[in-house]
Order: sequence, then C-alpha cells, then structure tokens
Amino acid sequence: MPLKPEETIDFHIRWAWAKISKSYNIEAQKSGGSMAIGYVLLNIDKEGTPSTKLGPKMGMEPTSLTRLLKSMEEMDLISREVDKNDKRVVRVHLTQKGKKMRSKSKEVVIKFNEHIRDNIDAKKLQTFFEVIGEINGLLEKNNIFDSNKEHEHEKNHS
Repeated sequence: MPLKPEETIDFHIRWAWAKISKSYNIEAQKSGGSMAIGYVLLNIDKEGTPSTKLGPKMGMEPTSLTRLLKSMEEMDLISREVDKNDKRVVRVHLTQKGKKMRSKSKEVVIKFNEHIRDNIDAKKLQTFFEVIGEINGLLEKNNIFDSNKEHEHEKNHS
C-alpha cells in the first residue's frame, strides 16, 4: 500500500523546516541578511573560527560555504585571516557590522525558541528532541539504503 506524502516522516520534517526557514528568512531580510548568513554568524567564535570547521558545524557543502563567505565578506560582515600559528588555516572573524547582525540573529533565534517553548508542553518537546536525536543517529550511520541491511531486517522479521 503506497504512502501518502503526509504519512511519511520526512514530509513532516521538511514541511516544518520550510516554514521555519521561511520565517527566519523574512525576519533576516529586514536587516539585509538571510537565514544562512545568520547561521554562519552564530557559528563564528570570538577568537575566529577556521573556515574548514564551519561547513561540518552547519551541514554545508564546502562550495556553498565558500560562496556564502565570499558574499559575507563583500557585505563587510566577516574578514578572513591566516592563522598566526598555522599558516594553512584561515580563520573567519566577525567585523563590527557582523557582530551587530549576529546579535540580531541571536535575538531572532531566542524569540523563535521562546515562542515554541511557550506554546508546546515541555514533555512533548523532550520527546521530540529524543525522537529527532534517534533519527539523526540512524542517518549518521548512513546505511538506511544498504541492501544487506534490508535482508537482515527481513530475516529478523520473518
């Protein structure tokens, strides 16, 4: 029996994420930014973050991140500097303008989270965090579509 989209787990995750993303982008555009820019700003440490650490932290591909960082540099939100101790490492630092936009981004994230926490029971949220954590754990194993795994599952459930 085929599943309807609304009966699939990924539909609900994608649907919620699309709404969250849209809300963040609408708010970010008021300051001339985007959700992606805000996310990068929130992931840069005070002492600067190696650009190679940002991608994995944010789940972004290196090519996309490079384009985004270039754009942010052109907007004067960040600067990139070679690490003093290791010349192979490029650290991303916030400019004054970047610090202001980071502060605004942080306010938006806090407001979003407060709104959700004020409107959804704490026990339900805890269950959500547990379930989404388990889903992420399954996805990290990266073997969902491994045919050997399916055969084991079939054997165990026959």
